[in-house]
Amino acid sequence: MDRAREKKLRYDKAYLRMAKTWSELSHCARKQVGAIIVKDGMIISDGYNGAPSGFDNCCENGDGETHWYVLHAEANAILKVAKSTHNCNGATLYLTLSPCRDCSKLVVQSGIKRVVFINNYKDTSGIDFLKEAGIEIDHIENPFDGE
Repeated sequence: MDRAREKKLRYDKAYLRMAKTWSELSHCARKQVGAIIVKDGMIISDGYNGAPSGFDNCCENGDGETHWYVLHAEANAILKVAKSTHNCNGATLYLTLSPCRDCSKLVVQSGIKRVVFINNYKDTSGIDFLKEAGIEIDHIENPFDGE
């Protein structure tokens, strides 16, 4: 592997580690997902799955089903950018779980050009959609092996 690819992988793993740490802030019992958005070598946003601001942090109902209003990690991160002076044009999104179909639409519309993730979501149609849209996809399984 050449130096440039080694450096890229080293940074990818570092940002994935941050996304993993961020996922641990989620109050969701079923699944904790973290997201980091990086543009021009700078983290411009972060997010994790959870209820909108001002709502109870419980993500699931008594039957263990996720409440319909829970936001996914990538949606939270993209919405944070929308409230800032930044934009996602050309950015990279780092995720602990690949995006669902709905979040994939947000990724494309926001201008994100690359998605790096650790685990596959049960439905891969979101990743298929991103590939069709020309988004660069990198799946890095077990990025923390050997640590």
